[in-house]
Amino acid sequence: MDASAQIWFMPILVWMVALVFAGFAIWNGPRPLSRGFVIDRLLRYVFLFPLGMQSLWAFIGLVLYPDQAAAVIGWTPSPFQYEVGVANLGLGLASIYAAFSSFQARVAVGILAVCFLLGAGIGHVRDIIEAGNFAPGNSGPIMITDFLTPIVLVVLLFAAVQKPKSSATIALEAELRVARKALRDYRSALDSFGRD
Repeated sequence: MDASAQIWFMPILVWMVALVFAGFAIWNGPRPLSRGFVIDRLLRYVFLFPLGMQSLWAFIGLVLYPDQAAAVIGWTPSPFQYEVGVANLGLGLASIYAAFSSFQARVAVGILAVCFLLGAGIGHVRDIIEAGNFAPGNSGPIMITDFLTPIVLVVLLFAAVQKPKSSATIALEAELRVARKALRDYRSALDSFGRD
């Protein structure tokens, strides 16, 4: 597969894989399924694939194949690519760590990812406006994921901050539902008893 096809395929692939893995984990998760578990698994696989694997892929392209990477992005090769590639290596490794780590680690890596990716996305838009650069590596799916990934990440991290109900609260709510149903059944029985 040539570099141009990879630039179109990889961002879409990592998002599809993340959603499949998250769906599988949620499907096989504990029952009753909690909101916190769903958010945790979505975050895990966003960190693992669209952030972790895609960043490692960008590192490989920018550092090991700089001429091909520059051509696909619509740039001339530059030593700056090495620096961006190494930044992608750091983001990729930190994202994989955060995928299986604490919420605090996810927030820290998330701040880095949001800044880096939104900055890259804005850079792509500027390059389109100022230079008319519609090369696949500048205006294709990679630009879309430079905005999509941070937005999804922020939404999931904020959703995860909302404290989920404790197991005691969930148990109490279940008992209250049973008690309410018993009262409705009792009233219904009394009403039918009075009619007979």
